Amino acid sequence: MENNNSSKTKKLFGQELDFVGIAKRILSEKKLLCKFFIGFALFGVFYSLNKPKLWTAHVVLAPEISSGLGMSESLGDLASMVGVNLGSGSSMDAIYPDIYPDIFASTDFVLDLLEVPVVMLDDTVKKSYRAHLEEDQKVALWSWPFIWIKQLIPNKDEENQSQKIDPFHLTKKQHSECDHVISSIDCMIDKKTNVITITVTDQDPQVAAILADTLQSRLQQYITKYRTNKSRIDVTYYESLLEDAKMAYEKARQKYSSYADSHMDVYLESVRSTTNALENDMQLKYNTYTSINTQYQAALARLQERTPAFTIIQGSSIPDRASSFPRSFQVILFGFLGIICDAIWILYMRDYWTKRKGKKQQ
Repeated sequence: MENNNSSKTKKLFGQELDFVGIAKRILSEKKLLCKFFIGFALFGVFYSLNKPKLWTAHVVLAPEISSGLGMSESLGDLASMVGVNLGSGSSMDAIYPDIYPDIFASTDFVLDLLEVPVVMLDDTVKKSYRAHLEEDQKVALWSWPFIWIKQLIPNKDEENQSQKIDPFHLTKKQHSECDHVISSIDCMIDKKTNVITITVTDQDPQVAAILADTLQSRLQQYITKYRTNKSRIDVTYYESLLEDAKMAYEKARQKYSSYADSHMDVYLESVRSTTNALENDMQLKYNTYTSINTQYQAALARLQERTPAFTIIQGSSIPDRASSFPRSFQVILFGFLGIICDAIWILYMRDYWTKRKGKKQQ
């Protein structure tokens, strides 16, 4: 008997609780239980219907670990992927996958994203993502009083706002828009496989898919621009040298040809000496031109080697299911919360309320 009784009771905060007795006490007042359950369930219906649905689009891609690097640089890239700096003076990338989420959270990156043209699923009007956030976002009913109060308060910062956004001095509204975008996008890195998953959440599924595809493209452009920056500078430099060397060679060739043609039948030693000097100068200019051209071709090859490659494992597509918590589960959760509140009322609050009310009457 003692074992059976002990199995029905457990200690909580030093006090024994009889769960079977508690359950019987709660079920003995079925009407009150139903009132709590139905009341909270109805509130759950109101809450779920007023809370906007959210849709999440995914993009999965794998970046190239190393591109055209030496063995030491390749090892440096591999180490940088897991946040280890090998040092040794090797040329490692300052931007590696672990800090891609920080790139997405940067103000410059987000401000460019606000200007991306988007189209809603049930609409044909193309507008910027900023206009979509301002015009198409549904707001919960309980948020309207705060919006009305905010509209009544004049904002001098917004009144003096110019059309062009200044990243150095953003208004409160622009800061709010940036924070909303940052909270809506996410970049997750699998350190084992080095796979990048980009997610975008929005109230419209097609807008979420468009932004996910844009983020994938912008990330590739950002990383490619960084990794090839030095190589592109080298290509531009050698291209300029090559153009100057070619012009110098063409001038020397024309000068030599003109002088040789005009003195073809003249056999003076001074003419022969000048012809040889012009020919040597032309050959020197040609050697310089070919040497710079070789360096230019090598710079183009290095640029191609430094350009990273990204493998798209899963492209962006319009999600068919909402990512927000299902409304039916929300109603069930509120109903369960009602049962808990009913138990608290019966076991604790009612007796306390009755005693307090009796003391006031006395």
